[in-house]
Parts: sequence; C-alpha cells; structure tokens
Amino acid sequence: MDAVRLILTSRRALAASGDVPQIMTEVWQAQALAQAIGSRLAVFGPPELRGEALGLTELAGRGCGVLDTPQFDTEELRAARLTELGDARQALLSLGGLLGEVGIALVGIACSAPDEGRYWQCMEAIDAADESRDRVLEMLRRLADREPALPEREAG
Repeated sequence: MDAVRLILTSRRALAASGDVPQIMTEVWQAQALAQAIGSRLAVFGPPELRGEALGLTELAGRGCGVLDTPQFDTEELRAARLTELGDARQALLSLGGLLGEVGIALVGIACSAPDEGRYWQCMEAIDAADESRDRVLEMLRRLADREPALPEREAG
C-alpha cells in the first residue's frame, strides 16, 4: 500500500481512538510508519533527502522505543504494509500532519496522566514526534529548493 493511504488510515484511526490505550497504540503505529517511510526515503528517495530521512528513521524509532509496544498481530502493523512511497512531497506533507496530530494526542494524555511515569513517557514521545516532524519539514524544504522556479510569464 502506498504511504499516503497508510498515513490517512493512521490519521483516521488516531482520531477514532477512544481511550488512552487505543491512543497510545495509534501513536506507536504512527511512529512506526514514520520510521518505515524514513527508511524507504533513505534508500529510494532523492539523494538530497537521504541524510534527513535517516534522521527521521532514528527519531521515529526512538518514538516507538519510549512507548510500550502494543500487542497485535503483524498484519495489523501498518508500517509492514508500506510497499511504495508514491509522490515523496505528498507523502511528507501527509506525514507531517500525522506527526502533528500525534503530538496533540500525546499532550492530552500527558495532561491527564495518572502517574509520573506515564507523564514522562508522553513527554519523551512528544519530543520524538516533534523532532520527527522537524525532519519532515526540512525534507519538504529541500524538495522545494530543488524544483526550478516558474518563469515569470507562467506565474502571472
């Protein structure tokens, strides 16, 4: 399945999550998907994105690592269904939106955390999601820099 469709599926699942365990599972899924997309971009993406893509892979992996690994079957892991990136720009735009939503969901959980352990787990996951999103935005900037400017006659 292509990256944009998987990201859209993740966004919908995160929005439909009701309780904290469901939200945390969807946050983990989103980070795993970001890690997979970063890996794919590092290997098959435009050369100017490869360094940032490796960074995204590492940061998203850290985001998964600070969270409890959810218990589900391999076929439920969205990242495992990634078969193609499609348009890198569109995938990155969608991924940036998903990571922003992940951060917002984690803030909500942190604010109502029943204990200090859950609070700090959320804080570390928020940091990883925010840094991952920064990498995504940098890759989008690099993609924009490589596109030739439109001639003035076409812009008007």
